[in-house]
Amino acid sequence: MNDAVTVTLRGCSRRFQQHIALHPLDLTVQAGETLVLLGPSDCGKTTTLRIISGLETTDVGGEVWFDDRNVTNLPIEKRNVGMVFQNYALFPNLNVAENVAYGLKVQGVARVEREARVAEMLEMVDLSHLADRAINKLSGGQKQRVALARALAAQPKVLLFDEPLAALDAKLRERLRQDIGALLKTLAITAVYVTHDQQEAMALGDRIAVMEQGRLVQIATPKQVYQQPASRFVADFVGAINCVDVDKRGNPLRFCRPEDVMLAADNRYPRQGFVIGTTFLGASQRLLIDIGLSKPIHVDRPAREFWHAGQCVSWSLADAAMLQFSPAKGESLV
Repeated sequence: MNDAVTVTLRGCSRRFQQHIALHPLDLTVQAGETLVLLGPSDCGKTTTLRIISGLETTDVGGEVWFDDRNVTNLPIEKRNVGMVFQNYALFPNLNVAENVAYGLKVQGVARVEREARVAEMLEMVDLSHLADRAINKLSGGQKQRVALARALAAQPKVLLFDEPLAALDAKLRERLRQDIGALLKTLAITAVYVTHDQQEAMALGDRIAVMEQGRLVQIATPKQVYQQPASRFVADFVGAINCVDVDKRGNPLRFCRPEDVMLAADNRYPRQGFVIGTTFLGASQRLLIDIGLSKPIHVDRPAREFWHAGQCVSWSLADAAMLQFSPAKGESLV
């Protein structure tokens, strides 16, 4: 693969008539890293990806740089990026190998080299045995592997993913996520991956950029985003949180993750509560505990433990497990 490049956005924004899709954004994707853009629908993550690719232009004043090369005014075909979409974007009239070769053919790559590179890419994504298969005879996961092979065949400087696994079932999504993660580590290519799935973000990202309403609200490693969220929005979007303390007005003060609650059936811990109900989740169970506040808390426990509704419990938290946030300007914490 080509040497990895650093991608830099400077003051990039995008407005569509009266709607601001992206507020001015400064962002650097380090050479060789996988950066995941994470957030709910319409938060600006796909707009950011499209600006990097050249499919969307930034508003006046914004700039896109690949290393020391200003690509702001270059179309996608001049930026040397590869894209993998949710809907595959494959040619139904071409077979697997022909789809992978398409971009190379357009570039004028000689036939011998083209065939060699297609063979290499298909082997990389474990599809060599399906080289002559028609696209409509493939499963969703196989189609996405073809799309990935096609994107890689052109030896892009930057690889871009726009929710590529969203249309797949859960088991296939997990397997392909693992395969993509391993491939990205092997290639050490600069990659930007858009998703609204927190597990995907945690599994694939060297860093995660969390976006909210067109703004970047936190960028950090997966562990930092989860354990040290910058805001209540980040904490609530990346996992689940409980309110465990309120002020005199009843406004939430402190929070924690469900797995961080220490729980006992005796009085060993200082705080008291009782079990409202349990939900079996397979490898674990989630308990609903009334601790005397307006909303019960969720507590994750091993599946084989026995807890029942009405059971009195004691609970506590380690200091390091406590999360506390200041409200954003104009925000109520209720």
